[in-house]
Amino acid sequence: MLRSRLLHSRGIYARVITPPKRLLSTAECLRNVEMFDGGPGGVNAFVVAKSQADIQTSPSGPLSGIALAVKDNICTSDLPTTCSSNALKDFHPPYESTAVSLLREAGADIIGKTNCDEFGMGSLNVYSSHGSVVNPFAADSSIDWKAREQRSAGGSSGGSAAAVAQNMCYAALGTDTGGSVRLPASYCGVAGLKPSYGLISRWGVVSYADSLDCVGILARDVSRIRRVFDVVSTHDAKDPTSIAPDLRSAARSHSQERIDQLQQNASASPLSGLRVGIPKEYFPSELDEKVKQRFQHTVSLLRRLGANVRSISLPSTQYALSAYYVIASAEASSNLARYDSIQYGSHTPSPKTTPLASVAEGYARTRSAAFGPEVLRRILLGTYALTADAFDNYFLQAQRVRNLVRADFDSVFLAPNVLNTTDNLTSSNSRNESSRIAQTIASRLTNGVDLIIHPSAIQSAPLLDSSSSSTNSPSAQENAESLNSYLQDVLTVPASLAGIPSLSVPMTSTPDVAGRGKKEWPVGISISGQWGSENLVMHVGEALEAIAAHEV
Repeated sequence: MLRSRLLHSRGIYARVITPPKRLLSTAECLRNVEMFDGGPGGVNAFVVAKSQADIQTSPSGPLSGIALAVKDNICTSDLPTTCSSNALKDFHPPYESTAVSLLREAGADIIGKTNCDEFGMGSLNVYSSHGSVVNPFAADSSIDWKAREQRSAGGSSGGSAAAVAQNMCYAALGTDTGGSVRLPASYCGVAGLKPSYGLISRWGVVSYADSLDCVGILARDVSRIRRVFDVVSTHDAKDPTSIAPDLRSAARSHSQERIDQLQQNASASPLSGLRVGIPKEYFPSELDEKVKQRFQHTVSLLRRLGANVRSISLPSTQYALSAYYVIASAEASSNLARYDSIQYGSHTPSPKTTPLASVAEGYARTRSAAFGPEVLRRILLGTYALTADAFDNYFLQAQRVRNLVRADFDSVFLAPNVLNTTDNLTSSNSRNESSRIAQTIASRLTNGVDLIIHPSAIQSAPLLDSSSSSTNSPSAQENAESLNSYLQDVLTVPASLAGIPSLSVPMTSTPDVAGRGKKEWPVGISISGQWGSENLVMHVGEALEAIAAHEV
């Protein structure tokens, strides 16, 4: 029988568990869900979790017997999909997403659905009909775990990140529209990958912003992410945005060629010859000084591994956040128009004291009751951006900024963007066009970088208001606004606008904070590469993890 998060009330707690050296069984993961997810001080990572009796024998495959969790906006045929919204309360999809189907075929045990911001809209995971997700990290081991400081797990995939961090699953699927995998990974101290747009099928994922949404992966380390990524990264004819096999192969070849070169030089240093860029625009005034110090320490580790690290410029970054929220909100206003209480969701009846309301009034009443404040805010913003009066000044300008951001990335990467046909030399090019393309290629070969690194977030996990327990709770709204939650995405949205892969891995603590039973709250470093360079990005992420392990 399915076990709702509301039944997680046994109140069994222990000190935070040490990351196991061995792979936890599905039964052990489910026991951790029972122990750590519900009750006072619980993580609240799961919306619904299976019991051991619900787990069926897995087929043989690369993920046989491995416990995986799935974000609540990704459709599953045997579990409800609510998007943490009253608009989809008790919705059981009659179909399953391609990503989940691939995981099942590979032998994975899908153990439950994870909490998220409503429809994926949020950076702190406080906008959920199931309540806020609480970060499981315990900075002070002298304090009982359930009495730890209550901080955000990040959003919108906070439930997936928290479940991974607390060993409730081997890995988890999330979605990333503007940072919703990387930000929770940074706050919870785990690894999180936003893949290149179009590499993992979005079929069966509830849409927020179609041109930005990506299925991402969270796990305790990069090797686990790679294992899951290899299963779900395949062309899907049902998804019109799924990239064709020939382009996937071309990008993978560029990435593998660079990895082979690094491995040939590995006798000197693991990353000898790797070119790494640090965008000078990624250090806003709001960046916490401790985050900056830890980033500088991580850069020193990269140099110790042999990487050539230098400053670069991505000038359009300053406009990216504003452009992102215009584009994402505009697409959300269109995608969420279907939730009218007739096709989907629950209906809010007309008050008995009033005459029968019109159809339009019924829609408005139902949608106002079904959606939380953040979703309503973005629908209104997006609807306005698409009006005739605002379209040119907002939506079209945002799309122009997006093109500039994408061009910035293409200009600094050593590898070509296989999706960018305008930079291909052909016999049909004019002389001026051929000259421009040749100059671009020459500049890239001379000055280009393999990867870009920057902090994943401007700060460690923000404090949660203890009363912020619902998406409709005023305190939750005030808390998110006081933390300026939109600003949390400032370092993650450029990669989303460009559609390139970005991996967040935990940064090591600075050496002077060791001992005394206290640990710094985690914060991540993002490693981004050219479209389709996931293997190179993960290769460098694993190298960073390896050297960081020696420092602990």
